[in-house]
Amino acid sequence: MRAFDSALPNARRDVLDAHTASDYFWRGMHPFYELSGVDSVMDTFWTPLLNSLKHLQRREDIFFTGQNIYAGDEQVWTCSMGHFMGLLDEDWLGIPATRKMAFLPYAEFHRVDNNGKIAETALYIDIIRIMQQAGIDPFPHQTATAIIQPGPQTHDGILLDHKDPSEASATLELVERMVQDLNELNVTGNDRCPPEFLARTWKEDMIWYGPAGIGAAYTIPRYQEQHQYPFREQLTDKVFNGHVTRIAEGNYVGWFGWPNLNNRNLGGFLGLPESNIHAEMRVVDIYRRDGDKLAENWVFIDILYYLTQHGIDLLKNPNAIKELHGRPD
Repeated sequence: MRAFDSALPNARRDVLDAHTASDYFWRGMHPFYELSGVDSVMDTFWTPLLNSLKHLQRREDIFFTGQNIYAGDEQVWTCSMGHFMGLLDEDWLGIPATRKMAFLPYAEFHRVDNNGKIAETALYIDIIRIMQQAGIDPFPHQTATAIIQPGPQTHDGILLDHKDPSEASATLELVERMVQDLNELNVTGNDRCPPEFLARTWKEDMIWYGPAGIGAAYTIPRYQEQHQYPFREQLTDKVFNGHVTRIAEGNYVGWFGWPNLNNRNLGGFLGLPESNIHAEMRVVDIYRRDGDKLAENWVFIDILYYLTQHGIDLLKNPNAIKELHGRPD
């Protein structure tokens, strides 16, 4: 997408058209959802964003490529993660302009077809993070820290050269062991595992960069306190739906689902009351491996979409969660 990023505003549509397949398919977070074709993507997402976030730059921290493990050699995907940075000079999605710098976190996956064209895109953006930067904080009880998340501690996330395939295999194997550990917790119903359990696959000083509304946590014990325990104890009836893609290169691996899982809120998670709604959760996970342990994890969740399934649209009423707790402002 570098050609798109560097193109003049009136040329971006042509650049996107030149680099995408005729049946280009795009997925985005609430309120954008699924779009088909370049014109729909430009008119619905890119043009309004570029008109609001002036002088847009892609501040990329991670880029890697890999074969989708669910499709063998048949699918090649790319993963890019970082921030779109610009000046919030015009209102966007009802978020008021600040005339100040704004950082919009993003994770972008592209499937590249046999002709070298982008056939499919999934673009996860953290809109709530922009709301917070504009002085609107919809979550009075965020469990972890609200930050502009950094890239990898090792500053080696842009993978443009050939990597030994065995490194990607080691990364995939480690992540799969971590997933199986979580499955073990699901089977046993142990929602408060000790730190030593996570230390099987995680470094003690791991960093978990969660989405706005949850936040970021540092070290295994604080991650458990500030995210794992609330997530496991306040959500139930979890059903895993699989991923659209899972790819790895070098020490990095990423996946997304549409949706990854369904669950029911027992009350408390994101400040919601108990519900009988079995809601979908669309999630991106990107991991960095350090030796034989996972060191960093960047997570994007379409929280706005999750909340709309509970009758709450924060873009229409940013105070909706606060009002549930008697705090209208």
